[in-house]
Amino acid sequence: MRYAFIQDNQNLWSIRRLCSTLDVHHSGYYAWLKKPISKTAKESQKLLGLIKQFWLESGGVYGYRKIYCDLKYVGESCGINRVHRLMKANGLKSQRLSAGLFFV
Repeated sequence: MRYAFIQDNQNLWSIRRLCSTLDVHHSGYYAWLKKPISKTAKESQKLLGLIKQFWLESGGVYGYRKIYCDLKYVGESCGINRVHRLMKANGLKSQRLSAGLFFV
């Protein structure tokens, strides 16, 4: 998280100043930059793309359970908790109707 902040703000302040402010060593930041993206992170990005696609196609109505069913239908292998975690981390929620709408 700190390294990502440094990367986002390197055009405003020097990297060494950001590292010293956040109490991290600059060599650790540079090592983080060179570190390849893990296989799990790549799979999560692919899965998140599908999740967003299904969520948008539903008009933002579907929650993680229905998105999980859609993913299974197209042949993606993942767990329901992973879908829930990815949706929650990216602010994707199902729309809920208010109880008062049914008694008009």
